[in-house]
Amino acid sequence: MGLHAARITAEEASYLSNDYIKQFVRAAHMDFDKVKQMLSEEPELLHASCDWGDGDWENALGAAAHVGRRDIALYLLERGARLDLFAAAMLGKLEVVHAILRDDPAAKDAIGPHGIPLIVHAKMGGEESRLVYAYLESLQA
Repeated sequence: MGLHAARITAEEASYLSNDYIKQFVRAAHMDFDKVKQMLSEEPELLHASCDWGDGDWENALGAAAHVGRRDIALYLLERGARLDLFAAAMLGKLEVVHAILRDDPAAKDAIGPHGIPLIVHAKMGGEESRLVYAYLESLQA
């Protein structure tokens, strides 16, 4: 798929219920095999977000990012998921995080799905994201 994925309209994608999208996003927290299976059956899930309520929106990449599932995050990115600040922090992409924060310093306090702060995403990345974590920690003064 990648950058050349077919474009679908909101009407065409409406068959993906919020409950079905939630199943996919739940899987992205912990079940790599289910993510692969569901994505092969419904490629449109790659960019789908679910509403957990009260403005708490999450997609599969966001789910993988805040629980430190590097394997799932990389799989989704390889298939064309859009890298965001939170996933970049968890994956240890210091140059990306630095560039975004240089442009928008207030983003250091960004809150992701479930109210999880950016720095927690970096911490969940473990050793691979230790430089991002240290950088974000240095901005907390």
